[in-house]
Amino acid sequence: MAADYALTPSAHLDLATLDQLLRSRARVVLSEEARQRITTCHDYLHQRLERDPDTAVYGINTGFGALCGQAIPAAQRQQLQTNLLMSHACGTGAEVPAELVRLLLLLKVQSLSYGHSGVQLATVQRLLDFYNRGMLPVVYEQGSLGASGDLAPLAHLCLPLLGLGEVNYEGYRLAAADAMSLFSWEPVTLRAKEGLALLNGTQFMLAYAVHALLRTQRLTDAADVIGALSLEAFDGLREPFDARLHQLRPHAGQVAVAARLRQLLSGSELQQQPKTAVQDPYSLRCMPQVHGATRDALAYVRQTTETECNAVTDNPNIFPDDDAILSGGNFHGQPLALALDMLAIATAELGSISQQRTAQLISGQRGLPPFLVAEPGLNSGLMIPQYAAAGLVSQNKQLCTPASVDSLVSSNGQEDHVSMGANAATKALRVVQNVEQLLGIELLNAAQALAFRRPARTSEPLEQLLAAFGEKVPFVRQDRVLYPDLQAAAAFVREYAWQ
Repeated sequence: MAADYALTPSAHLDLATLDQLLRSRARVVLSEEARQRITTCHDYLHQRLERDPDTAVYGINTGFGALCGQAIPAAQRQQLQTNLLMSHACGTGAEVPAELVRLLLLLKVQSLSYGHSGVQLATVQRLLDFYNRGMLPVVYEQGSLGASGDLAPLAHLCLPLLGLGEVNYEGYRLAAADAMSLFSWEPVTLRAKEGLALLNGTQFMLAYAVHALLRTQRLTDAADVIGALSLEAFDGLREPFDARLHQLRPHAGQVAVAARLRQLLSGSELQQQPKTAVQDPYSLRCMPQVHGATRDALAYVRQTTETECNAVTDNPNIFPDDDAILSGGNFHGQPLALALDMLAIATAELGSISQQRTAQLISGQRGLPPFLVAEPGLNSGLMIPQYAAAGLVSQNKQLCTPASVDSLVSSNGQEDHVSMGANAATKALRVVQNVEQLLGIELLNAAQALAFRRPARTSEPLEQLLAAFGEKVPFVRQDRVLYPDLQAAAAFVREYAWQ
């Protein structure tokens, strides 16, 4: 049983910690610092409202969006917050996967824990209860413009606080009220500002950014190893990875990938054999430049994502020590929208170059049989997996049209520039999933091709990879139904302990 993890506002929450939390299923609690900050801010807000009841404060004693000029009497302010959650739960499309809903809950609690949102401690604790119990609200993928926060998805995330909406719990989809009754939980009564604090925020697109980035970081490692395997299978040259070349153009990612490829090829018998080719195709020769550029782009995405993980993104924000309540735009998703578009583009390039290596392997060059089968003609061999790869690459090109360059006016012109970061988020994850399959197809082809190079062996790390992959996907001697092999190959790429 993993030890409890305490959310502490003064501690930096990084991707490695989030990854460990999600894998370990450790129980998350609020630190004493977080509890104190939340309570202090909540108390200050209500003392301020009592002291200065007539001053308009957006979303607390006014309407929302274009209705911000409408004053709300004190007797109706609780209903205002409840109405906000109900009216904004307008999500559509597919359900958000369970692992992302867990992350959504955690990131929402993290943002509220800084004590600048005015929420009750009981509200934050109930969100943590949902997380720790695995009671996951039903949230939908579509509906957010990524500007005033992810309003629609966060409304669905927080509806169960009121005993409304639905949750997934232990394999069952239940009405939230029924699920809460299992623990004798009463609905939370929202107070001033709480509905707004729950709905304003970037946690939907942020959850996708964290999830997609963690998967993509594994793909960068996988791409280097699988690419090295393809180079060996194609009887390629290691000269393009010489350190002296990369000292002349020392981009950090390029230098790192070249060093990694040299390490992966070290000790290979295949590299010691005489070579007939003078140069290799770009998809093999330029792996440091292409894979490395992806790594450098993802470094920017990581920096942006970790900054957002440690940010307060609702509005208005409350500063008890300064006796101030400030309305601004921290809910705007533009930083994440740009980063998510970059993530999609950079990841798609790993898939694009991978597909080209696959095409080279089945081309019948350098002593390899066409389509990597011993009896071509009678057998189509690995002809059609490359078709599938080409289709995925084409779809990725369509998915990589940036969402962040789009904007539509909403709320009768009050919200006149939006980030579309939520759309950037959902399509970025589809790109990541496609690239997992693309690298799986390349791995299938590279392993098949290397069988025709025997008895010569590649390096020890690559031999270990071949042995592990062979347990999941055996050599294709004659035509067989291949889609289970493609699925197994993609799963292998997702799950293998890439080094």
